[in-house]
Amino acid sequence: MSAAKPLLRSLPDRIRQIALFEVGGLLLITPPFIWLSGVPATDSLLLLALIALIAAVWNAAYNTAFDWLEGRSTGRTADLRPMLWRVVHAIGFETGLLLVSLPIIVYWTGMDWLTALLADLGLALAYTAYAFVFNLAYDKAFPIADATPIAEDSPN
Repeated sequence: MSAAKPLLRSLPDRIRQIALFEVGGLLLITPPFIWLSGVPATDSLLLLALIALIAAVWNAAYNTAFDWLEGRSTGRTADLRPMLWRVVHAIGFETGLLLVSLPIIVYWTGMDWLTALLADLGLALAYTAYAFVFNLAYDKAFPIADATPIAEDSPN
């Protein structure tokens, strides 16, 4: 007898989650990035919008995979994720994004690799904290009610 499979967020729910996350992140993170980096406002906004677009794609893939793996291994849904797993989730998301965004920051701003790394780490830390708070609030505001069951393994 197999354990019950937890539900995943529906596609419309996942799209809402990503859109709210990225818009909120741009509104919160762009002003301090402009101030701290010295990169002109237009360049900063365009750079962060590009990274947000990349992050949106990464967000969909990462969150769906993380939710699926967590659900398969623990039997719980993402909205019931304990604090330790929320920290792991947020750090994993930002680490993956950092690997993609660093070369873009170097190219876009003309910063040397070390300066760009420091700027990207600052962005990653800010977004990690934001992702942790956002996902906790989102899970409370939108519990998984209209969700898609995790597919059963095919019988051999």
